[in-house]
Amino acid sequence: MRYFVAFLFLIFSTTGFSQTGVVQKKIHGTIINGNTTFPLADANIININKVIGTTSNNRGNFDIDADVNDTLHITIIGFQSLRVKVTNDWVKNGNAKIELTEKAIALEEVVVKKYSLTGYLEVDTKLIPEKENYRYSISGLPQGYEEGEYSPKAFSRVMNSIFNPADMLYNFFGKRPKELRKLKEMKKDNTVKALLETKFDRETLAILLGIDKKDIPEILQHCNYSEAFIQTANDLQILDAISQCYEQYKVLRK
Repeated sequence: MRYFVAFLFLIFSTTGFSQTGVVQKKIHGTIINGNTTFPLADANIININKVIGTTSNNRGNFDIDADVNDTLHITIIGFQSLRVKVTNDWVKNGNAKIELTEKAIALEEVVVKKYSLTGYLEVDTKLIPEKENYRYSISGLPQGYEEGEYSPKAFSRVMNSIFNPADMLYNFFGKRPKELRKLKEMKKDNTVKALLETKFDRETLAILLGIDKKDIPEILQHCNYSEAFIQTANDLQILDAISQCYEQYKVLRK
C-alpha cells in the first residue's frame, strides 16, 4: 500500500509539472557559419532571462540552462548578433543548429592615441586640454558624482539632476525595477562579465536591461558622468556606472 501511494504521488506530480507548460533543463546547440556551414568556436551565448552565459567549443557546440520561451543572445566578432527563443521542439529534439551571418564591413586601419601630438612644444601645449573631469562626494552616498569639466555651476547641476523627481533618472529607474535587479546578477556570471569587459557597443548591455542602447548615454549624462567616460568605457564599466547610480538613486528616493 505504501508503494502504491508513492507511485500515485509520482504520477500526479509529473502530470502537474507538465500542465504548467514550463520545462527547465540544459539545452544543447551548435553555432555555424551560415555561408560555409563550418562550426564557430568561442561564440558567446547569453540567456537573457536568467542572466547566465557560456561559449561554444571548437565544434561550435554549447550547453546552457534554459526554460521554454527563454531568449538567447548570441554574439561573435565578425558576425551579426542573433536572438533566438527556446522552443518546446528544441527541448524535445535535444539540439538545434543556429546559423550566424558574416558582417560585410571593410575596416580601415585606425591608430588610437589619447592626444594627437606633433612633437612641437608650442603646438602640443594647445592640443592638451587644460580641464579635467571632477567628481563630487555627497554625504550619505558611497560614491561621488562625476561632472565633466569644472565650472562654477557644476555642483548645482549635479544636485538638480539627483533631486529632480521629473528628470530622466526618475522615469528610467522607477519604471524598470525588474530589469534593474539584473544589474547585480550580470556580474555574478563569469561568462557575462568577461563578455561585457571586451565590448564597447552597448548592444548586449542594452538587451539585458531591456532598453534601447541609444538611451545609455543619456542615462549616464543624467548620472553626471563625463562625455569622455561615456565614449571610452567598456560595457562592464558602463554597467558599474549605471549600477552605482541606481544604488544612489534608491538611497535618495527613501
